Amino acid sequence: MMRKLVAVALLCAATVASAQDKKPPYWASIASGEAMMRTGPGRNYPGIWLYKRRDLPVRVLQIYPNWRKIEDPDGELGWMLVTLLSDRRTAIVRPGAPRDVRTKPNAGAAVRYRAEAGVVGRIDECSGAWCRIEIGKRRGYIARDALFGLTGNETID
Repeated sequence: MMRKLVAVALLCAATVASAQDKKPPYWASIASGEAMMRTGPGRNYPGIWLYKRRDLPVRVLQIYPNWRKIEDPDGELGWMLVTLLSDRRTAIVRPGAPRDVRTKPNAGAAVRYRAEAGVVGRIDECSGAWCRIEIGKRRGYIARDALFGLTGNETID
């Protein structure tokens, strides 16, 4: 039993360490239902935003031990404790009219549903002009340019 606990602890530590080894800038998401953004890298710095939106995509710009300087979808900058972040890829629908989420990755495919601006979803595949997105329990393909949380023509698989 003790060996299993040690193995699980080592695996978790390796996962966190690998996420911390990334070189900025890179994308992350808020892992917690509540996450405080601060003016500096420490709990002694004042909080400036309290996020209550799990999976919100953020851009990591700088690394300081156990802290990450991030940019949120509104362009706000601040520091967040690394344990409040996840390397899970997510995206938020950009402002504007509702966007079509299609059955296949092309403009001629049937519309499965529409996503309003501000809706957050998990991205598990992106290539070319389309990304496969999961919003709640619904999946489909959405145009890459409709999303915040991606860089240029990066491929996600």
